[in-house]
Amino acid sequence: MKELVFATNNEHKLRELREIAGEKFRILSLKDINCFDDIPETEPTIKGNALIKANYIKDKYGYDCFADDTGLEVEALGGEPGVYSARYAGEDCDSEKNIDKILAKLKNESNRKARFITYIALILEGNTHIFEGEVQGEILTERHGEGGFGYDPVFKPVESENSFAEMLPEEKNAISHRGRAVQKLLKFLLEK
Repeated sequence: MKELVFATNNEHKLRELREIAGEKFRILSLKDINCFDDIPETEPTIKGNALIKANYIKDKYGYDCFADDTGLEVEALGGEPGVYSARYAGEDCDSEKNIDKILAKLKNESNRKARFITYIALILEGNTHIFEGEVQGEILTERHGEGGFGYDPVFKPVESENSFAEMLPEEKNAISHRGRAVQKLLKFLLEK
């Protein structure tokens, strides 16, 4: 079975990706390769940060690997939080504070259109490949559901009447930004 390192220590992302990949590949985390480094995300774009993480692991540890970066872009906020999605409410924030900030900023806003976008950077046999996944939706006025992570309780994709946090993992993975990017990644790997 092909092994690939996923450059993350985010247990939610790792579990989600392993569910999507199924038995096709063995996905290793940074912890699995004894990498406990805080990989800097200094690029001004989501795609750039995915590349920086993948290159860091390849250069320092030598593994074929992939990394992702995801952003939530809200139309009425000029694309915020975008590249700052994980730390929207400040460096030491959590998902709850990020959601509180976005709900406060949209309090009197009727345009609630938003999209999630994920970029996956794969470094395989010395070559770099980029895969993109996107889902359109809207920001709800309050939290709905207990599942998922991040902004999932307030994001409702156009394909559903439920927030991501109200969906079963397989429902979310079938239409989510990360699910779509991962499907492109897996298709590429299976055809290789």
